[in-house]
Amino acid sequence: LLKLQNLKLLWTLKPPNRTFHGHTSLLSSDVYSQYESIRQGKQEIPKYFNFASDVLDKWSEIEKAGKRPSNPAFWWVNGEGEEVKWSFEELGFLSRKVANVLTKECGLQKGDRLLLILPRIPEWWLVKVACMRAGITIIPGTSQLSAKDILYRLQASKAACIITTDKLAPAVDSVASQCQLLKTKLMVSKGSREGWLNFTELYQNQSADHSCIKTRIQEPMMIFFTSGTTGSPKMTQHSQGSLGFRPLLSERYWLDLTPSQMIWNTADTGWILTSIASFFDPWVFGSCVFIHNLPQTDSEVILNTLCRFPIDALVGAPTLFRMLVQNDLSKYKFMSLKHCVSGGEPLNPEVMEQWKSHTGLDIHEVYGQTEMGVICSVSKGMKIKPGSMGKAAPLYDVQIVDKNANILPPGQQGEIAIRSKPIRPLGFFSEYLDNPKKTAESERGDFYVTGDRGTMDEEGYFQFIGRDDDIIISSGYRIGPFEVESALIEHPAVVETAVVSSPDPLRGEVVKAFVVLSPTFSSTDLKSLTHDLQDHVKKTTAPYKYPRKVEFVKELPKTVTGKIKRNELRDKEWGRI
Repeated sequence: LLKLQNLKLLWTLKPPNRTFHGHTSLLSSDVYSQYESIRQGKQEIPKYFNFASDVLDKWSEIEKAGKRPSNPAFWWVNGEGEEVKWSFEELGFLSRKVANVLTKECGLQKGDRLLLILPRIPEWWLVKVACMRAGITIIPGTSQLSAKDILYRLQASKAACIITTDKLAPAVDSVASQCQLLKTKLMVSKGSREGWLNFTELYQNQSADHSCIKTRIQEPMMIFFTSGTTGSPKMTQHSQGSLGFRPLLSERYWLDLTPSQMIWNTADTGWILTSIASFFDPWVFGSCVFIHNLPQTDSEVILNTLCRFPIDALVGAPTLFRMLVQNDLSKYKFMSLKHCVSGGEPLNPEVMEQWKSHTGLDIHEVYGQTEMGVICSVSKGMKIKPGSMGKAAPLYDVQIVDKNANILPPGQQGEIAIRSKPIRPLGFFSEYLDNPKKTAESERGDFYVTGDRGTMDEEGYFQFIGRDDDIIISSGYRIGPFEVESALIEHPAVVETAVVSSPDPLRGEVVKAFVVLSPTFSSTDLKSLTHDLQDHVKKTTAPYKYPRKVEFVKELPKTVTGKIKRNELRDKEWGRI
């Protein structure tokens, strides 16, 4: 009885309706009767689950039976005339070939870890599915990583394999000798390179005969590196259940797609949003995932793409919409766009108003973290309150708490927290890998604390106030000040530095560095030195982390114990002092 009650606590906080806008949800009724029983507490969570075999292969069967619309499962374009379209059956066929490459050619086994650093190209999706089939843990990384970033990730994760492009291969080679556990390097390229296997050639010549490995629902599936305020990025581990099984239960909460619809998410492949919005959640619905290579974020390219292709849902960071509204939107007529979602940081109400006045479409905000995906959302049909990020996701009991984990009443500011006890919800990350101290510190009383401050109103709508720590969220990218400071301090001109967020009309906030100069550089042209420091950071770490603003100061504010008062600098930047 206790088990059933606990299951109800987990799965029936707000069981979603299975029929929306006249469409029956997801997979066939016999498959979904199992998930409905779990939501109602009549059946326990399955011990075994694999997203590749239990979701993607099921859609392939439905496709073969002619019970799914004829639109593709995956549609990729690069803006230069190249195009790739796959059905679920083709996705299954090709991913089995890649699974054989990983296991037979590379010798990878269940439980091994693979660092995947690819831009928005089809191979990224193939490798992810293949890893799930083989039981290999995927570690995605943005293509902007530097050699130093790659070295840290390879050493910390103990990855046995890396897959990247010819562009990043030299950076990998420069540090590979320091990674004793790295066995195989695969390159997605038309050319060749000494010490690297050619991914494309291997998978094209491989057999498609592969049996999907059996995985427990709590077994590791992915590891995301997420920035912190101190130290290097943490390894946030997710399971088959937290990423793959979660959308089967939370169902239509934030996307509400159908098998005949198509979604385009513009986020980078290194971030969890792409795994959620361009992989797990749409494919649970049997929807088509649309991808544009977008080597650069060009607002005209994005608007023209929305006019040329039957894209029903658009997901992007607030920066995307801030860029789009700067164009003359009256020149564009979107083919199919009906639903717009913004996430990663708060969106300015004025941008929402501009977008709606020119397109007739609302922008629905979502709020989440690497640790547990979507936490709050303004879903279809919900009243939109400018400045609000919606209500709690069905699987989570979200509250505003004080420093002692006491729940605060509506309207009172505190820390956004999700109940994690007595039972940790399935959508949660498993742990910060190899960092039990940090895992323990994320809990306060019966709650996981997000580090974000906010309020909740009488109707259950949450509003984001700001970070409770020093993390900088710029254009949806999480940037830890320590990483930028570490890069700056390597420059001979820098004696001391402190990095904080600074307001920006386009990106929401950007990186600003306060720099104390070495006496030998005191007479240097500061404008030239600023560019020099910015270029140095771009070369030392991922370019998106570079300080867009630099201010030279004689000294930094500090506590009596010598700690830099970043909060004082940040408050000054945001006009709070």
